[in-house]
Amino acid sequence: MTTSTTASSQPGVHRTAVSGFHAGLDHAPQLVVAPSSAAEVAGALALAREQDLAVTVVGRGHGHVRAIDEGMALLTTNLSGVEVDPAGRTARIGAGTTWEQVLRATAPHAMAPLVGSAPDVGAVGYVLGGGLSPVGRTFGWASDHVRSFEVVTGGGQLLTASPTENADLFWALRGGGGGGVVVTAMTVGLVEIATVYGGGLYFGAHDAETVVRTFASWSATLPESFNTSFALLRMPDLEVVPRPLRGQYVVHVRVTAVMDAAAAEKVLVPLRAAGTPVLDTLTDMPFGAIGSVHADPPGPSMSHTGGVLLRSFDAAAASALLEVAGPRSTLPLLGVELRVMGGALGRSGPYDDCVSGREAAAHLFVVTPPVLEPAAQAPFVGAAGAVFEALRPWATGGTTSNFHGILNHHLDLGHPWSGDTEARLAAVRRRHDPTGIVPPRVAARGAGGH
Repeated sequence: MTTSTTASSQPGVHRTAVSGFHAGLDHAPQLVVAPSSAAEVAGALALAREQDLAVTVVGRGHGHVRAIDEGMALLTTNLSGVEVDPAGRTARIGAGTTWEQVLRATAPHAMAPLVGSAPDVGAVGYVLGGGLSPVGRTFGWASDHVRSFEVVTGGGQLLTASPTENADLFWALRGGGGGGVVVTAMTVGLVEIATVYGGGLYFGAHDAETVVRTFASWSATLPESFNTSFALLRMPDLEVVPRPLRGQYVVHVRVTAVMDAAAAEKVLVPLRAAGTPVLDTLTDMPFGAIGSVHADPPGPSMSHTGGVLLRSFDAAAASALLEVAGPRSTLPLLGVELRVMGGALGRSGPYDDCVSGREAAAHLFVVTPPVLEPAAQAPFVGAAGAVFEALRPWATGGTTSNFHGILNHHLDLGHPWSGDTEARLAAVRRRHDPTGIVPPRVAARGAGGH
């Protein structure tokens, strides 16, 4: 196990090791550990109990909503690895593994996990939050496909959580966002899929209003095999951006259709009639290339993000969104995204879980420009707040654990779980972590600013 220490009076010393995707937080934990096995995780937790240190599990994803300024940071980087069982259609995935690694291991078997829109992030943290996949309307939440978790509890036990072993913990880890234990590996079921029809249609500012209004009515009747979202983007004038999009306001409609090209294009007829794309990247693609659909920027970012669930996205909601974030808006935002949910995402999984969002029709997500200094964040947070306020009449009042970001923290934008579910989650965590050394990523209502 790799261990290093730093005084809390030296912020930023462990920024590279601990920061993960969000590069705008200065972390200064008292202790940083990078265990390579479940036994070493148990040893690290024993040390944390002895020294009364809270443990923050640092995965490979977008999870930080605040700086780690005390306690122990436990990195999962060295707990990586993928073992595929083609006959059983499962994969055992170590906690430090990214979805890209899993996709490479499963592709030769024409199978895939329910990866997210950004495959460069960690697999385990994504699943703990439920896991909203670009093919979720077709196959459900990623956590619906988990067979078991291997964990070390805050109390020091090495356990398996499954439908038949420690079922309370199995419930809590599928959608509950973690806490109480450190997951060292999980086994997930794979779906038989090798290709999708996917990519994006980028419409210019002159078509934005017609496309968004058409999208609202068109998306309400889509088949479950058709997954889609759109993002209102102000593209930077940089060489890394495709030439037709540089410096432009665009509506990026994303498509991941689990059907052949001809069938998908029939579904797309009303949307294609709403405007003329300045760039069209739709094509038959291997499932392993699914990250190109959303085309999320790789690597760390200093932007703030956050999201809320919507009960519907109708014509009135489209008008409200265009008013606040359309091409004539002057709000300083990089992007506003609307993901269509429903389909298999709206049905219960095979086992009881605490996934938030099954009742929602859509998810609204906002990204600010990079926040270079904390003192400069107010205009960006205010702009994001204006978008969420405009769509508040359509909001469920809830969020998802995966997309509960820094903006949720600043703006008090709802919570992933009901009070009853929070109480049940807290009880499970106390059972397996009596001293509370492994707190959840998203604080309970009334704690930590929420």
